[in-house]
Amino acid sequence: MTNGIGKTVEERSAYWKERIAEHERSGMSVQQFCEERGVTEQSFYVWRKRLRKQEPPRFALVETGAAGQTARKAGLELLLVTGERLQIGADVDATLLRRVLEALHG
Repeated sequence: MTNGIGKTVEERSAYWKERIAEHERSGMSVQQFCEERGVTEQSFYVWRKRLRKQEPPRFALVETGAAGQTARKAGLELLLVTGERLQIGADVDATLLRRVLEALHG
């Protein structure tokens, strides 16, 4: 697997986007992931930070309530670009929600 050296900025960005997404799906620690892929943790963290700054988090409103689904308090569910879902109940503490969204924004 190539480490992105000698590539254009766009190619390196695409390479690291895929590695970071792969890490998020892997469930491994950053250290273990980087060791197995032959990349440095420093490069991983630099690129992750750089790519997070380029792309603000994107959310999609997902409506729930399909037949057979158990009823729950009205709220919302955010579908993250990583495919993960963030369910937020109507009774969520506003301060806590603000902290979570700030953490997601990076």
